[in-house]
Amino acid sequence: MKVNCIAIDDEPIALKQITSYIQRTPFLNHVASCKSAFEAMSIIVSNKVDLMFVDIHMPDLNGVDFVKACSKDQKVIFTTAYEQYAVDGFKVDALDYILKPFGYEEFLKSAQKAQYYFELLNKSKDGDVLSQNSFFVRSDYKLRKVFYDDILYVEGQREYVKIVLKNDLPIVTMMSMKAIEEKLPSTIFMRVHRSFVINLNHIEVVDNSCIVFGKQRIPVSDQYKKVFIDYLDRKI
Repeated sequence: MKVNCIAIDDEPIALKQITSYIQRTPFLNHVASCKSAFEAMSIIVSNKVDLMFVDIHMPDLNGVDFVKACSKDQKVIFTTAYEQYAVDGFKVDALDYILKPFGYEEFLKSAQKAQYYFELLNKSKDGDVLSQNSFFVRSDYKLRKVFYDDILYVEGQREYVKIVLKNDLPIVTMMSMKAIEEKLPSTIFMRVHRSFVINLNHIEVVDNSCIVFGKQRIPVSDQYKKVFIDYLDRKI
């Protein structure tokens, strides 16, 4: 499959370079090259765009704010000379971040991550059986498959969440609690605290308003207590 993409950069030399890299890559389809975020908006409205290579530090409207205004259907790889913007990039669920100056090899590695993402997305839309009991998260610059049944609980840690598994090391990924809660089926998972979502199928001990997973005691806060108690009552 071809990934339709655009390049956005206010620096003419940088824009020309990334455009040439896109055109050189067999699985990428170059839709347009834009000198500003506003120019890119008009392209997105009239064309199918899957992937955007976006410079973060641009006048008028910076890359992060531009991506926030776009549909989630368009994924992004940020390109910038400013390393301090990396965290901002991942906050808007960027697929990757390339630090300028970069060559074709670095560009290709990022593009391949995007290719892999869209292949997985298409498999999911086609009804791939594996997509019904698992999902993918980005951790340590890799995509990791997580099976619902392997999760004991999820703990929120500021900009990150820690996914605690039954028989493996925890996975830490940059994601909000709201975002991961949307990925987890409500028939299996329940929010019991501002910082915790638990797998109902793995509850074995409840002690004094705490759910016990080994040495970890997860408190059930007042906000979620009634729903949790109602669930327990139905199971008794």
